[in-house]
Amino acid sequence: MLHKLGEGGQGAVYIGMAPDGRQVAVKVLHAWFHGGTKEREGFLREVAAARRVPQFSTAQVIGAGIEGDSAYIVSEYVPGRSLERLVREDGPLGGGGLVRPAIATSAALEAIHSTGVVHRDFKPANVLIGPDGPRVIDFGIAKALDQVTMASGGIKGTPAYMSPEQISGLRVGPESDIFSWASSMYFAATGRLAFNGATLFQIYDSIAHRQPDPLAVPPPLRDPLAACFRKEPGARPTAAQLMMTIAS
Repeated sequence: MLHKLGEGGQGAVYIGMAPDGRQVAVKVLHAWFHGGTKEREGFLREVAAARRVPQFSTAQVIGAGIEGDSAYIVSEYVPGRSLERLVREDGPLGGGGLVRPAIATSAALEAIHSTGVVHRDFKPANVLIGPDGPRVIDFGIAKALDQVTMASGGIKGTPAYMSPEQISGLRVGPESDIFSWASSMYFAATGRLAFNGATLFQIYDSIAHRQPDPLAVPPPLRDPLAACFRKEPGARPTAAQLMMTIAS
């Protein structure tokens, strides 16, 4: 371990040095490990699924383990600011600066979904703008966390970027990631949250019953985002359809 990069809701992130000399990102989860062999195997199984995700616009998951009561996940280190930080520091994106990350991140979701993994916490903070373009990180970690904590189930995610089915505690599939992707791109294009409120209840009510202003988004993304914001999961496009629509 070299030094601490930062800390979020799921855990603390460090830069580490791998045995082959390359730098890696090590996320040490806040949640203490509770359970025996079955839970340990479940955690490692979920991380193994994330390792199978193709490395297109994603940060490769390298491995994971449990030391004592601490679980950790090792992934490729991507130098660069998050999409959230980029927008907050430099302002909303426009033109090709918006379309390029929109295509790259929808392609990343297609790669993630193709292996049966659901991100469950897609948001601007989980998109890093690396030297070679946007990279999606932390996919599958939310489900892996279920295996190592006592409180599995319940609502997982970041409130402002959650889907209607997610806030309702219903089944979360690839369609939920599509809704979260749209909320993230809305923030990238406007610098504002698509769904906001003074309280958690107001945010949830906005997600369940309101639609973001479509005219606030540049034309290339206006129709794709409107389709992704549909409240019924089955009415939303797939990541592959989304990528093709934006690119056409």
